[in-house]
Amino acid sequence: MKIRRQYRAKVLAVFDQIPGLLSRHEKRVVFNRILPGSSADQYEETFFWLTDSMIANECRRVSDPNVGLSLCESDTYIKCYLGDTGLLVSHAFDENELLENEVYKQIFAGKLGLNEGMLYENVIAQMLTANGHRLFFYTHYSEEKRRNDIEIDFIISNNRKTKYQIYPIEAKSGSNYSFKSLLRFREKYRQRIGSCYIVHPRNLCEKEDILCIPPYMVICL
Repeated sequence: MKIRRQYRAKVLAVFDQIPGLLSRHEKRVVFNRILPGSSADQYEETFFWLTDSMIANECRRVSDPNVGLSLCESDTYIKCYLGDTGLLVSHAFDENELLENEVYKQIFAGKLGLNEGMLYENVIAQMLTANGHRLFFYTHYSEEKRRNDIEIDFIISNNRKTKYQIYPIEAKSGSNYSFKSLLRFREKYRQRIGSCYIVHPRNLCEKEDILCIPPYMVICL
């Protein structure tokens, strides 16, 4: 209720869509789906309020990940994670009659028709933000394949002035997964990359010089 009246409706419109957006393969906000004819520049204050109030963690696409990720960020390609994963669960099931503790029990038991990758990725976004990182992601569209052939969930940097490096991170909620996209990204930007990471529900290991870490180690990045 502390939202200013002039953009309260827009904030609530974006907030209400977050669970649905995160459950899709391409999680970015599509502005004309919020309101036909709307564009990104009409929602600038909306995302500022959601981020500044710590309700949401925005993640912007970078077109050419290099020194200073914010220099090549996009104002039109934005993913929006909730700042608290428990809030995401409550928000996703706010129209159900299940009690909150019952929702969690059914999620852990695998009895709800829920995209668990949505919660998994939101937790990782929350941990990276808590560790002081701004969130960025990367996609590359292949004209030949007519689809994205590279999709990187998160990119962080070491923020060093002398040896600036970027670190791509892929979130994998399942035990069986491929990481061709990460290999393509590493080949394309090899000179800029410090290390590559996969966050997976397994123990610490290494695959093709990619460090695979369990979720609790994200806070070490």
